[in-house]
Amino acid sequence: MAAKDKKRGSFVVQAAVLASASLIVRFIGFLYRLPMTELIGDEGNGIYSAGYYIYTFLLILSSAGLPAAISRLVSTRIAKGEYSNAHRVFRVAMAIGGTLGAIGMVILFVFAEPIANFVDNPASVYCIRTLAPTLLIVGFMSVYRGYLQGMNIMAPTAMSQIIEQIFNAVFSVLLAWILVKQSIPLGAAGGTAGTGIGAFAGLIVIIIFYCREKKQIYKNIRLEDRGIKQENNQEILKSIVFTAVPIIAGTAIFSITNLIDMKMVMSLLMSSGYTESQANTLYGQLSGKYVTLTTLPVSISSAMATAAIPTIATSVTLGDKKMVKVKVNMALKLAMVISIPAAFGIGILADEILLMLFPTQHEGGALIVAGAVSVAFLSLCQIVTGVLQGIGKIQIPVIGALMGAVVKVILNAILIPIPSINVVGAVISTDVCYLVAAVFNLIMLTRITGVRPYYGQMLLKPTLCSIVMSIGCLASYKLFDIVFGNTISTLLAIVVAIIIYLVTMLLINGITERDFESIPKGRAMVRVFKKMRLMK
Repeated sequence: MAAKDKKRGSFVVQAAVLASASLIVRFIGFLYRLPMTELIGDEGNGIYSAGYYIYTFLLILSSAGLPAAISRLVSTRIAKGEYSNAHRVFRVAMAIGGTLGAIGMVILFVFAEPIANFVDNPASVYCIRTLAPTLLIVGFMSVYRGYLQGMNIMAPTAMSQIIEQIFNAVFSVLLAWILVKQSIPLGAAGGTAGTGIGAFAGLIVIIIFYCREKKQIYKNIRLEDRGIKQENNQEILKSIVFTAVPIIAGTAIFSITNLIDMKMVMSLLMSSGYTESQANTLYGQLSGKYVTLTTLPVSISSAMATAAIPTIATSVTLGDKKMVKVKVNMALKLAMVISIPAAFGIGILADEILLMLFPTQHEGGALIVAGAVSVAFLSLCQIVTGVLQGIGKIQIPVIGALMGAVVKVILNAILIPIPSINVVGAVISTDVCYLVAAVFNLIMLTRITGVRPYYGQMLLKPTLCSIVMSIGCLASYKLFDIVFGNTISTLLAIVVAIIIYLVTMLLINGITERDFESIPKGRAMVRVFKKMRLMK
């Protein structure tokens, strides 16, 4: 049993599970957004995103903060052997998630029209209404995920996310294809309807996993020390509220930045002379292409942040300061080693990637070039936020997010009305927003924990290798393009870029043997690299 718990509790293993699931989910998201964009176009993407961002904001307010909060509360209680209190957190949270989800569902459905008019996108009313029931479904699902994550069991979350996205992809494209024949707004609403169907499938999956763990959960409760103080529902409710509200507030502020973009891009563009259709098209490029591409690598750091919360919280609870420092530095390094080259790669091949993914709707390369750096900034922000939440400093990310949001509003107002910049201004302001939040959070983390990040390993070496990688990537694309078309040339250039980055990181000791030993199959990889004389 101890070995099993140790395996479950491994930060890197759990992060790898969630990161793998996130990559699969993002990849499926890419696949279905391709035919979706071909069906509804950039204008339809603008309508779709308007409804979806409104839904996301209410989702955050109602339940999106619950998994992280429940995960932390459950993990700290289990670390002390308080299994009954941990399960009581689950039961109280279920009542909270269901109630808030139901309230959000009613608000979204009843007030869909005035909300759509407020954001200057009246065509999004159908999307908003079709998304309303999803709030209730996700409310319950979030509680199940948070409880199992708190026990360091990440596979159920991973599997439910994958199943959810598969159903989402299939039904979004199918319903969009059926409804777009009537109008673009209805086609966009078909896409959002698939979100609810996917969420329901994900809920069923997570319930099945919970039922499989239920026997062990109740066994642990029966065997726990009878001298442990039993918390009542009021105490649990208070703990959930005080833990969840700062997490929700920090996440909500970043979600508000999406709403800010939606409101300001639409209103400022139309006041500058663009029609509603033209403004929706530009906003569709921003939300449907820039956001879709740049959030793929960020999903890895998001997964690591999710995995970091319970494992770091456990180390804090046990008073193991040395292990806290080890886990913090590992999380920061892993996030940056992945996100920095991703930012360079996306920026270098922006136009080529868009042409490959959206053959007939490939406009928007300037947005990707301007916003590629946000991949690194947002990844750093998310992983540091997860660490801060894990050590109990959940209010710090709220302040950082608020500072970033204020800067974003100011820059939006300055840049978007400039004709030569227009929607690119929203991307630039997003870069600065995430940078401000990330730097603030990192400074506060250093002051609070005393952990001095290894900046050479975390930032300098990945950046230097990414520069070398970018030169090789661009040169190889030009070479391949002489013989092959854009799609094959782009894919081959990406493969070359990955090889160059990995080799250069190994040669300058940017990735160490210890790093590989902490990941699945890492030792086998080390043996291969040593035979190739890439590692000593």
